[in-house]
Amino acid sequence: MGKNKLKKFSEMEQMDIVFQYPWATLQNEGFPLKGRWHSDYFHNDNPIVLELGCGKGEYTVGLARAHADRNYIGIDIKGARMWTGARQATAEGLRNVAFLRTDIELLPYFFAPGEVAEIWITFPDPQMKKTRKRLTSTRFMELYRKVMTDRGAINLKSDSPFLYTYTGIMARENNLPIVTDTADLYASGLDSDILSIRTYYEQQWLDRGLTIKYLRFLLPAAGELTEPDVEIEHDTYRSFSRGELQCPHLCSPKVTKKS
Repeated sequence: MGKNKLKKFSEMEQMDIVFQYPWATLQNEGFPLKGRWHSDYFHNDNPIVLELGCGKGEYTVGLARAHADRNYIGIDIKGARMWTGARQATAEGLRNVAFLRTDIELLPYFFAPGEVAEIWITFPDPQMKKTRKRLTSTRFMELYRKVMTDRGAINLKSDSPFLYTYTGIMARENNLPIVTDTADLYASGLDSDILSIRTYYEQQWLDRGLTIKYLRFLLPAAGELTEPDVEIEHDTYRSFSRGELQCPHLCSPKVTKKS
C-alpha cells in the first residue's frame, strides 16, 4: 500500500465522523450506534439519508450543506476515496455528516429497522452481467427494506442507459411508486439542489457527451418483489480505465422479454 493511502487511513482514524469496523469486531461486539444514530451521534431526530458507494463523498457533503435539517452518512468500502469528503466535512464543521467504511451488504449490522429514511445511489457500476450485484436489483431492495422506513425514497443518479432502464422496469413491475424519472437531468427543467452537485466522475461523463439519468421512487416495507424477466441492451461504452466512449448519445437501449 502506498504511503499516501496509509497517511489518509491514519488521518481518518483520528476523525470522529468516520467509522471503520472490521468484520470480526461486528460479529463479536456489534456496532454501538446501531439504533442509536439519532440519540448518540447526530443528537437530533432528523431523517437519516445514506449515500451508497459514496466515493469521494461529494453528494454526502453537498446535500448536508444544503439540508441542515437532515443527517447524511456516506458509505463506501474504499477509504482512500472517502478521506476527501470526510476531510472536507470536518474542515467545514458539518455536524450532520458521517462516513462509514464498510460493504453495502452489511447495512443491517449498522442500522436498525426503520432507522434510514432515504438512500442515494450515485453512479454505481451497472453490473450488466451480474443482476445480484446490481445495487437497484430486487435483492438489494430487500436488503434496504431491513433498515428503511416504510415508503422510504430511493434515488438513482447514473450515466448508464442500461442501469437506468433496468431500474425503471424493476420499479414499475413491482409497483414501486415513481416520483421523478428523467433520462436527461440537466435538460429536464427540474428545480432541485441536486442539479448543483456534480461529482468528479459525473463531470467527466458530461464532458464526454453523456446525459445523466435520474430516478426517484419509494420503497414500501411490504409486498413481494419479483426480478424483471427482461433482456436489456448493454451500454456501448466503458469506464475511463477500461475503454473509450463509443456511443455518447445512447439513452434508450433495446429491451426484450426473455423467452
